[in-house]
Amino acid sequence: MNIVLVNMPWALLDVPSLAVGILRRSAENAFPDAEVTVVHGNLDYVDWLLERREFTLSQFNLLALDSYFSGLGDWVFSSALYPDDDPERRIKEMTEELPLSDSDRELSIELHRSAPEFVDELARRIIALEPDVVGFTSTFQQNTASLATARAVKLAAPQVRTVFGGANCDGPQGAALHRNFDFVDYVVRGEGEQVFPALLGELAKGTPAPEALADIPGLCLRDGGTVRVNSMSTKPMRPADIVSPDYDGYFERLEESRARDWVEPKLVVEGSRGCWWGEKHHCTFCGLNGSFMEFRSKTPDAFYDEVIRQVERHQVLDMYVVDNILDMKYLSTVLPRLHESDYDLRLQFEIKSNMRREQLETLYRAGLVNVQPGIESLSSRVLKLMDKGVTGCLNVRMLRDAETVGLSVSWNYLYGFPGERPEDYLPLVAQFPALHHLAPMEGVARIVTERFSPNFDRPEFGFQPLKPDAQYRRNYNLPESEMLDLGYLFTAPHRGIDETTSDVLKAAGERWQAEHVHSRLSGVDLDDRIVLVSRRKDFDWTTMTLQDPFEVAVFRLLDQPHSVPALLHKLGGEASSTKLEALLSDWSRLGLVFTDDEHWVHIVPTATNQELLRFERIFDTRRKGTTDDETEPEPSLAG
Repeated sequence: MNIVLVNMPWALLDVPSLAVGILRRSAENAFPDAEVTVVHGNLDYVDWLLERREFTLSQFNLLALDSYFSGLGDWVFSSALYPDDDPERRIKEMTEELPLSDSDRELSIELHRSAPEFVDELARRIIALEPDVVGFTSTFQQNTASLATARAVKLAAPQVRTVFGGANCDGPQGAALHRNFDFVDYVVRGEGEQVFPALLGELAKGTPAPEALADIPGLCLRDGGTVRVNSMSTKPMRPADIVSPDYDGYFERLEESRARDWVEPKLVVEGSRGCWWGEKHHCTFCGLNGSFMEFRSKTPDAFYDEVIRQVERHQVLDMYVVDNILDMKYLSTVLPRLHESDYDLRLQFEIKSNMRREQLETLYRAGLVNVQPGIESLSSRVLKLMDKGVTGCLNVRMLRDAETVGLSVSWNYLYGFPGERPEDYLPLVAQFPALHHLAPMEGVARIVTERFSPNFDRPEFGFQPLKPDAQYRRNYNLPESEMLDLGYLFTAPHRGIDETTSDVLKAAGERWQAEHVHSRLSGVDLDDRIVLVSRRKDFDWTTMTLQDPFEVAVFRLLDQPHSVPALLHKLGGEASSTKLEALLSDWSRLGLVFTDDEHWVHIVPTATNQELLRFERIFDTRRKGTTDDETEPEPSLAG
């Protein structure tokens, strides 16, 4: 059997496709004599474009990443999916509805016009491989490019079986894709490691009768003119059955591509699927886990061996870990072993934002360079509306401790939750200037309604009536009833704060982004005193030393979030509420603390840098009454 697996635009260029790698390994394990070829259509497209025009990585990312919520990448290939349509109609709709710069609009239109030519050429190359089966993985903005290529393959070679799978085919989406595009023979819904080899086994025997495929869970097939949709499995795969991907060929293809000068290649690995937090408290806006929320993870030995095996085979140290949440057992098992390995790994992980500093240090020692902690908000009340299970102070603690440890943080500020109020935002926005030294959010955005999220599934949350996002109307010639099943993103009535408050939030977020590169705040605890250094535009002090025992004790307690009553209890009889509240008010004015929901936490990352050591040398010299020709003026003390 000859199997071709295709990874179309707009898949990222710097990583191999995990889905294709898993399906390749699954097919090879089940059919050792089969020939399995991977077509890297995303890289092919870049090379094809660069032979014909100027094209840059930023332009690729515009269509692959930045336009996800507008579907512009999918729109580019809609001309190849519907080649008989009037292209001017789609161009007019896109031009009128999407706020693009002139250059981005011209680029998109040019690529839209040329997409049919690329698809036809790629289809001919695929057919030249003489495949029996052509499988397409479709996630994010790969749908129209994959459908268009499958259509072209089927028209030129009707005997080839076309199969679709991936996140865009989960649940109702896969059934809708299958019944609306008759050139797609089969759709695999859900996890494909077992379903795809089972389908291949039947196809290897010839043209299978529908009855022979009836027991393959989640499969969509055709019985004459009738579409049949098998029920999806109610149980996710066991961790031991999750297949390690086969990436052979990707790195060689990247080396041949002109995109090699754009990116540094990275590996993709997974240790787990599902979300252990979401099993108990499904975040209201999140639809990432699709049909299977149940958390399961590979054994520490299996995951460690997979990571090291991929590193040694491909000689690549940068790695994305695609788990939706870190298995906390890995903190004491896999991660220490990675730290002790001979490899200087650079990993990225998604974690929960209430992890403590010592846990972040474990991540850092193991090679973590970037974390996505799902912060989403700094308001405890809004976080409770999301069912996030953390507080605003804990999220700020995460940003502070990540800065201390040396981890970069990726996060977004979301709004638009039913029941939120302006007072959940404006007092926090007023504190943003104190946080400018910490990692800023990458963006501020109103939430969208995603399939599989509680906001989508539960009408009582108020996101009704739901309509398919406008991108599906621009990209498909389908009735709305079909797009309701095909789509993943939906428009719904706005909830929560109005545009007046959200504009204030966005402006504050943009200022945080702009000021971050120039801002710093750090401190060092020297037992009897704490030395602080600040460089932030909104605060006119530069150095400060906390020496009063009461202040030092309070500062140390605020390493963790505390309420005033809790602080008073731990400080003992010496402290008075009036004195403590005055100190907290003073520290708030100086930008040393963050407060939300009647809790406080200090925002000073720990540092032992040369500037702090220099200040301490001056301090010690003055305290001992000695002189030093190199002594500079004493650091100013705020107060």
